Amino acid sequence: MSSTTPEFVRESGASIASRRVLDGSAPLKWAVREAPSNPSDNGWRFFSEIDDESYLDDPSNLEVASFNTIAAIEPAVIPLLNMPVGTDLAIIRDRGAIRFVDNETGREIPASDLG
Repeated sequence: MSSTTPEFVRESGASIASRRVLDGSAPLKWAVREAPSNPSDNGWRFFSEIDDESYLDDPSNLEVASFNTIAAIEPAVIPLLNMPVGTDLAIIRDRGAIRFVDNETGREIPASDLG
């Protein structure tokens, strides 16, 4: 984590994110939690609203980033950190509010169920 990135959550580990999310060229839209691949990996994968399969198939378009870096870009993800492996969410922005929708069920996740 860079010294300029705030530490929202101590020892929150690393995530994989689309370069478009990290460079700000497209907003964060998808959050998926997979089984971690190593001890520092928290399993979270973050993708932008314009990422498609061909973009994501190129490993150079993905980067390891601390969870805190992602949280600095979109603080609404902070409560997601401890959601279970298999979580697959769409981030919906609506009139300044952010909601999370389960991609499997289409059900909105109430704030009380986050984290």
